[in-house]
Amino acid sequence: MASTSTKKRSARRRQWGAEKRTAPLPFLHAKPSTRKMAFSRLAIVLTVCLWTLYLISVIIRQFFEGPHSFQFTMQAIGYLVVVTFLTFSALVYLIMRQGALQRFARHVRVPRAELDRHFAKHQSSITVLVPSYSEEPQVIRKTLLSAALQEYPNIKVMLLVDDNPYPADAAVAARLNETRGIGNSIMELLREPRERFFAALSVVQRSAVRTISPQGVKELAEHYSWAAAWLHAQADTEEIEDHVDVFFADQILRGLGNELQLVSRALAASAAEGTSLPYERVVQLYSRLAWTFTAELGVFERKKYASLSHEANKAMNLNSYIGLMGHSYRQQQTPAGTVLHPVAKAGEGDVTFADSEFLLTLDADSILLRDYCLRLVYFLQQPGNARVAVTQTPYSSFRGAGTRIERLAGATTDIQHILHQGMSQYSATFWVGANAVIRKRALEDIAETEWIGGFQIHRYIQDRTVIEDTESSIDLALHGWTLVNYPERLSYSATPPDFGSLVVQRRRWANGGLLILPKLRAQIRERRRRTSLYHAPRS
Repeated sequence: MASTSTKKRSARRRQWGAEKRTAPLPFLHAKPSTRKMAFSRLAIVLTVCLWTLYLISVIIRQFFEGPHSFQFTMQAIGYLVVVTFLTFSALVYLIMRQGALQRFARHVRVPRAELDRHFAKHQSSITVLVPSYSEEPQVIRKTLLSAALQEYPNIKVMLLVDDNPYPADAAVAARLNETRGIGNSIMELLREPRERFFAALSVVQRSAVRTISPQGVKELAEHYSWAAAWLHAQADTEEIEDHVDVFFADQILRGLGNELQLVSRALAASAAEGTSLPYERVVQLYSRLAWTFTAELGVFERKKYASLSHEANKAMNLNSYIGLMGHSYRQQQTPAGTVLHPVAKAGEGDVTFADSEFLLTLDADSILLRDYCLRLVYFLQQPGNARVAVTQTPYSSFRGAGTRIERLAGATTDIQHILHQGMSQYSATFWVGANAVIRKRALEDIAETEWIGGFQIHRYIQDRTVIEDTESSIDLALHGWTLVNYPERLSYSATPPDFGSLVVQRRRWANGGLLILPKLRAQIRERRRRTSLYHAPRS
């Protein structure tokens, strides 16, 4: 039976050739068969062989049979260069695809019970940073709610609003005020399930028994059933205008509700059979409910403070908040505006910014699936990953695009997802800024400090280019950190709906890459130096 959200029709007119399917690609990549892997290798070999055959049969023959003139020679060489670059581009894709297939073949999904066991003992804090500039409140709300519903024990979600805090236009001011209130409205929305499940968890934690009776298991099943019904009710109230709304209602709200309902049915069946459960497992299951509906949301506007950078880019919006984390400040009114002065003790300041071990940077038009934080933080906390600075799931596109351009842009996004997965196979990953879990300690390693206007400004993420995440990837590599793409689809982001937006986005990506070539050469030299030291004979 179709869900309620998919029955409602968009108010926006869809173009001919738009995508009809709204079901997303599976979050777990299918394991490639031996035949598929073999054909993938064959495609690489054929590409090289066909380029060589083309070079011999067409280009070289033209030099012998064609007119012997300077103009013809230059035209032939130019044509050869163009064809070579096109072939090289196809070859890189095939090699990355082969690397991705190898990773998908090896990947084994961590069982949910193992995640529950791990986070019962390791509850590291994480702060979600959502930079926003002139975004629609409804878009931001979906992003924040998807972050707030993460099944993670200690999560704080901060919306970093970069708009002018005192707009003269009444419509802009109204939208800004609505944006400022999103966090509080979400916390109020989650208040009822949060209080219910924390109370239930407290009751279980105070009990002295080591085994929970079938009646206790039945009560736990009822709590899970109530949570599932609550999520389905919220999905039914969502306004459906486009394919993104359909995705949010079906995959975020109903998807989480369906998963909790499955747990409820399993627990109810266990209770009906008279089975008791260990105390530790029941506490884990109650904790999961409490964590899912518990998140602290807040809003921060750096442009309200004269002591912070006002440079107009996403990187400095993030840097401003990251630089404040873990410290307390006293606010002082000056002719230039409000200034934050650091104080030694938290009790002496007017405002304190909590620190956390991990950061999650998330674009305001992106959406996370429910176990994004759990799985990526679990990965970072494994013994062999102590030097992994950034892990992410390269975002996928929302299915059901209403325009042909958006459908094509979404297709290139999904291809990019495969490319980035393959890059991890060859240790060539770079940070894609739409979403990523980052060790704060790694950012502190690459931080740069300068004084501007008498105030200390920290730069953790470089802002020289508009692809600041890629430049920061090189900085992290120079300091001995690595980056890894997690081989699942756990994040989604919007793609340009029209040609103008698409051109602006792709031109920004291309131009930014040229500016960081000097740093890339420095990274290559550093990697060679480390390799030579590793292989050098020891006395």
